[in-house]
Amino acid sequence: MRNELVSLLEKYEERILGQTMNLKLLLSAVLADGHVLIEGVPGTGKTQTVRTLAELLNGTFNRIQFTPDLLPSDITGSTIYNMQESNFQTIKGPIFSNILLADEINRTPAKTQAALLEAMEEKQVTIQGETYKLPEVFFVVATQNPIEFEGTYPLPEAQQDRFLLKLNIDFPSFEDETSVLKHVLEGKNAGIVTDSVLGMDTFLSIRQEVTAITLNDDILHYIMQMIRRTRDMEAVRFGASTRAAISIAKAARSWAYLTNRDYVTPDDVKMVAKPALRHRLQLAPHMELEGVGLDEIIEELVGSIAVPR
Repeated sequence: MRNELVSLLEKYEERILGQTMNLKLLLSAVLADGHVLIEGVPGTGKTQTVRTLAELLNGTFNRIQFTPDLLPSDITGSTIYNMQESNFQTIKGPIFSNILLADEINRTPAKTQAALLEAMEEKQVTIQGETYKLPEVFFVVATQNPIEFEGTYPLPEAQQDRFLLKLNIDFPSFEDETSVLKHVLEGKNAGIVTDSVLGMDTFLSIRQEVTAITLNDDILHYIMQMIRRTRDMEAVRFGASTRAAISIAKAARSWAYLTNRDYVTPDDVKMVAKPALRHRLQLAPHMELEGVGLDEIIEELVGSIAVPR
């Protein structure tokens, strides 16, 4: 089934230019049954990236534009009274989909942000006391803008911790950006619907294969050393939780599968450490004043841990 994944990635890269690493990490998160937080400036193709993945997987896709007046029921759904039939009917919200894009999630208050918590963790939604199961393949991609702070509500730590990975989408290279401009002006991407490569049944079978990837005790100890070191670093105010270790292990297993291996190596762990930790660590105030970035601290952390032989 790895051939189908190779074909999927090839088609993905044809549509989304200059983001090869982020596309692989996004796919790794889906295979690990996790959710992703994407940060990037406007106009870098965040929405198109998620929509294209849904088309390639032949899954249902919904997009919610988060605004200050958005209500929890606008996400989960609500119950209304049908006067013609004299009964109450449940109207399911856009969260009932395979892939949900929560666009600009930090533009809505905490109460509405929290509406996603139960769904992301339990794969179920409660509407007026009634619990409804979400699809077996359920994946949330939330985006936030790093440069516009006016009118935003920062995601609480508990909410951020629900995301398996955080990806930073930067501007593509000069060549890739020129290709994007050319494609748009020539209308090559206009109205194109990407042919699906995998169905949901095939995808679920692949996800089962990912769980069978070998992750030996040496690698587990390597991950735990990394996590525990974050709690002792002077540069870090709050260290990573046990969920961070689980996220690294799951993402590393998916990355190994995408790299056509049946076992996880230290390099797989290093590859996913940054996106798995950058939203879970808080810098100490003196490091923020010095202008040090979290990614630099994570690189230093990873370099300080002895690699298992």
